[in-house]
Amino acid sequence: MPDHIRPPGQRVTIYDVALEAAVSPSTVSRAFSRPSRVNSETAERIRQVAERLGYRTNPLARALTTSRTQMIALVIADITNPVYAEIVRGAQEAATDGEYTMVLIDAQESDRLERVAVERTMSTVDGIVLASSRMSDSAIRMIAKQRPVVVLNRALADVPCVVTDDPRGVRRAAEHLGELGHDHITYVAGPQASWPNGIRWRSLLEAGMELEIKVRQIGPFSPTMAGGERAAQELCARPATAVLAFNDQMAIGIIRGLSRMGVNVPGDVSVVGFDNILAADIVTPGLTTVAAPLYAEGSAAARHLLTMIEGAPGHTGRPMVLPVRLVVRGSTAARNPSPGRARPQWPRQRTAPDPAARLL
Repeated sequence: MPDHIRPPGQRVTIYDVALEAAVSPSTVSRAFSRPSRVNSETAERIRQVAERLGYRTNPLARALTTSRTQMIALVIADITNPVYAEIVRGAQEAATDGEYTMVLIDAQESDRLERVAVERTMSTVDGIVLASSRMSDSAIRMIAKQRPVVVLNRALADVPCVVTDDPRGVRRAAEHLGELGHDHITYVAGPQASWPNGIRWRSLLEAGMELEIKVRQIGPFSPTMAGGERAAQELCARPATAVLAFNDQMAIGIIRGLSRMGVNVPGDVSVVGFDNILAADIVTPGLTTVAAPLYAEGSAAARHLLTMIEGAPGHTGRPMVLPVRLVVRGSTAARNPSPGRARPQWPRQRTAPDPAARLL
C-alpha cells in the first residue's frame, strides 16, 4: 500500500518495504539481519525505503528466523552504586559498536531477584554479562549452559571471566600505609556473597604477613555510605590508625561517620577505599583508593560476549585480569602519634564489639 494512503496507526511491515523497494521480503530481512549478503546498492535502497515508511525491525520476530535478537543483558548488583556507571557505559558502547542493544538488570543485592530476572530475560537476549553476581557458582554455570555468559568481578572455573588485579591493589594499599608508619590495618568487609570481598580480605592477610603488619576484619556491612557510617561506630569501639574499606562508598561513609564523632581523617586515622568512583575526588579529604579500570571492565566483558555469540570459544582456562593502580589523596597520612606525642583520643565506645571481628 503506498505510504500516502496508508491508514493512520497501521504498522509498517516487511512486506510494505519489499513492495516499495521492488524486492522480496526475504531480501529485506537479509538487509537488516545479514547486510553482507545483500548487494550494497540494494541494501541502501531498502534502508531508505524503510526510513521513509517508518519501518522498524522487531528483534523478537527476527529471532524466529535468525535465532538472534541482537540484544544482550548486563546484570548489576545495585543500580544505585556509582561504581557501575562506568561499567555500564563501557558495556553499552561495546554493544552499540557491535550493533547490539543492551538490557540493564538491577539485582538489588539479592541472589534470588537476580536469578529470577535472568531466567525471565534469557529467552529474549543472545548473551549475558553478570557484573558482581550474588548468585552461587552452580546457578551461574547452569545459566552459562543455556546462553553465552561472561562474569565480571568474579573468577569462576569453566565460565569466561573478567576481573581486576585486586591482590596487587591490596598489596599497594598495604605498602602505602606501612610506609606511613601504620602497623595495624582494619579491613571493613562488604557483602559476604561478594567474590571481591573475599579476595581483598585474603590478599590483605597475605600482605600483612609479608609486610609484618597486623590486620583484622570487621563486618560485613552494606556496601553503601550508610554501611560505612555504621562501620565508623564499630571502629570507635575498637580504634584503628588505618582502615581499608571494601569499596569507596563505604570509605566515604566511614570518613563522614568518624568526622561526626570528632575523629580526624587523616590526623587520627587513615582511610583507603576501592574502585575510584567520581565521589572519591570530591569528598573532603579526597579519598586514597585503589583505582579499577571500570569502563574497560564493562567494555572488555561485552566485547568478549559478542565474540562468543558469533561462535568464538569463550573459555581460555584463565580469567582476563585488568590492572589497577593506587591513587593517593588526602585521606591517608603518617601515623599519629609520632614519638613523644600522646595517642589521639577516640570517642567512648558506642557499640558492642562485633564477635566476628578478627585480630591477627
